[in-house]
Parts: sequence; C-alpha cells; structure tokens
Amino acid sequence: MLTVVGEALMDLVRPPGPAVPPAEHPGGSPANVALGTARLGLPTTLLTQLGPDPRGEAIRRHLASAGVAVRTLSDAPTSTATAVLDERGAARYEFDIDWAPTRPLDLPPGSTCLHTGSLATALEPGAAAVEALLAATDAVISYDPNVRPTLMGPPDEARQRIERLVALADVVKASDEDLAWLYPGASPADVVKSWRGLGPAMVVATLGAGGAYAVTASAEHHCPARPITVADTVGAGDAFTSGMLWRLETLGLLADREALRRMGSAHLATVLDTAVTASAITCTRSGAEPPTREELESFTA
Repeated sequence: MLTVVGEALMDLVRPPGPAVPPAEHPGGSPANVALGTARLGLPTTLLTQLGPDPRGEAIRRHLASAGVAVRTLSDAPTSTATAVLDERGAARYEFDIDWAPTRPLDLPPGSTCLHTGSLATALEPGAAAVEALLAATDAVISYDPNVRPTLMGPPDEARQRIERLVALADVVKASDEDLAWLYPGASPADVVKSWRGLGPAMVVATLGAGGAYAVTASAEHHCPARPITVADTVGAGDAFTSGMLWRLETLGLLADREALRRMGSAHLATVLDTAVTASAITCTRSGAEPPTREELESFTA
C-alpha cells in the first residue's frame, strides 16, 4: 500500500486575459499524486490537512471518487493555490497555505511505500515532522521537492534541506525548473547524477517538452515527450510521479528496496515510458486530472 503525506488544496485556475473568473479544481501536489495512483489501481492513503469547509468537502469527495483513503492531520481552513496560466498553458502559482499538522504523523499499517514532497517538506512547522518520519520509516521513500520559490526562501537554504531529503529517499523526481532554481547553470543530467550519488536508487528529471531523464546505479535512460495538444500543465508533474510509482509497483519494485536498487535499463525504460504517458494525458485536459489505468493503456495502444 502507498501512503502519501502532504498538502491538499483548491487550485484556482485563472486563464490568460482580463476579467476571466478562475475555475476551481482540487489540487496540491501530494493530493494529486494520491489521486493518480488510486486511479491507476494502487491502494493509496493520503495524510493531509483539510478544513471542515465547502472546499475541503469538495476535495474529500474528489479523492474518494478514485478510492483514496484520507486521514486528516488538522482541521485548519482549506488552503488555496491560484494558478495563473500563460498563453501556452503553463502555470505560475500564488499560495494561501499553512502546513501545521496537529495529529500524529505516522504511517497506516501495511504501508510499503511513502511518497511526500512539495510544500509539506518545505513549510514549518509541519516540514520538520515529515523529515523525522522519513528518517524513521522502513518503507520505500519517494520524494519530489516540487520547488515553489515564493515559499521556500533563498535557494541556498532550500538546497540544504532538499539534499538532506534526497539522501533519505529511494526514488526522487524533480523538474528541470526545480533544478535550474536550485543549481543555476548546471545541467539537469549533472544534478540527477549528483543526487544519485547521495543515496537514492533512482533519480529522475522531467524536462517538459524534452521528456524525462533518469539514472540508477547501473543504467540511465532518456524518454522523449509525447506529441500532444496542451490544455494546461497543471498537475503534469504529479501525474508523472503517479505513473512512475504505479509502474514500479507492477514490476514488483515499490515494496522491495534491494530489488529497486538492482533495477536495470529495461525496467527503467518501462517506468519512464509509463510516467511520461501519464503526464501527457493530464496535459490534454484542464486541471490536475490524471488518467485511469484504462485511459493510460488505451493511449499507449
């Protein structure tokens, strides 16, 4: 079973152009990942912070529709993120959020993999509790820093925290934009290889229209992007992570740290192909709407 720890919020997606009212879509990077893995058939529990308010109830219903089990860590008002879209559908985010769990942060019985990242690993006081959980768990750890510069302080400080979490993780995914902010002038491939040296079994960089690049101890692989018509990019990286984790599970690698570390080039190529496809499908529709297993398999066929 997969357990995801982190924020769930309401995305207020504002299209380009004056006086266009925003559309509301459930979001938050960890919540999007949980939604995506559950839609693909991977049993998933989300530990998050949701308020007893209309937006919180809407998010609960959205997650429940995919089969996500939700455990609420705090009853603070539901957070929001305003996604301002440009003419290409790319999103810039503005946040109204806090992350302060008031209930115990521990994994449900049977959890074999823990995924976290984004603001849950950057905003105090909750970030320290999440880091302590990562240091203590025996589960396979998946981590996506999902950098939000407006909330993470100077890059030098963020980089120290992120590198500590990379060293605790088994699977790490980051975007080329994340890496450019953390390491100006460095190539994504060089950062991926450097992070792999900190300890993870697998490190992946998503490259937008350039696809994705990943390394393991014994292999590296580049997967090109799928040719699609983009509606927007909201949730694309999270859908990538969902597809990646689901495929690792189907290959028997998500609950077995040693098997994950032995992963070779064939399995790595399969994992990236699935993840890139899941991300592409999400980009063809508005909001963070990852594919079901049937949609993923149909698109691939």
